[in-house]
Amino acid sequence: MGDKREISRRTFLNYALMGTGGFLAAGMITPMIRFAVDPLLQGHAGGDKVAVGSPDEFNAVPKRVEFKVHTKDGWYESESTLTAWVTKNEKGEILALSPICKHLGCTVSWGTGAGQPNEYFCPCHMGRYTINGEHILGTPPTASLDEYETEVKDGKLYLGKVKANPRPGVNG
Repeated sequence: MGDKREISRRTFLNYALMGTGGFLAAGMITPMIRFAVDPLLQGHAGGDKVAVGSPDEFNAVPKRVEFKVHTKDGWYESESTLTAWVTKNEKGEILALSPICKHLGCTVSWGTGAGQPNEYFCPCHMGRYTINGEHILGTPPTASLDEYETEVKDGKLYLGKVKANPRPGVNG
C-alpha cells in the first residue's frame, strides 16, 4: 500500500537538534532586527508644516522669521531653528525664501548691500539676489534662493519643506 520510509535515530536527533537550534536562533535574532529597523516603523507625530504667523503680518518688504522644527534621524531627535525671508506681493501671494546662499552656504540678508538696498545680499562673496530670490547674473551664486512650501490655513501662515526655486537668474 504505502511506502513507509524509516529514518534512523541519528537522523531524527539531527533534525530535532537543528529545528530546536533554528527556533532558538530566530528567538534571539528577531528582537535584534526589530531594534535595528524600529525607527523606520515609527509613525511621524505632527505635521510637516510649522506656523510662523498671520498672513496679515507680511507685506512687500521681506520680513525675517525664525521657527523651530522637530527633526528625527533614527534614534536621534532634536529641535532645529530655521529662518525664512517672507514677502507678500500685491496679489496676496506669499513667498518664503531660505536665507542660505547658493554659492557657499552663507546667510543672506535683506537690504544690507552697499548700493543695492532692495536686494538680498550675501556678505561672504558679494552675492546678490532679487526680492523673488533670483540670482543676479555676474555675481558668485549660480542658482536662485530656495523657497519654502507655504500654506495659509485657519488664519495662519505655515511653512513646509524647502524646494528649489524655479526662477532663473536675471541681469543686475
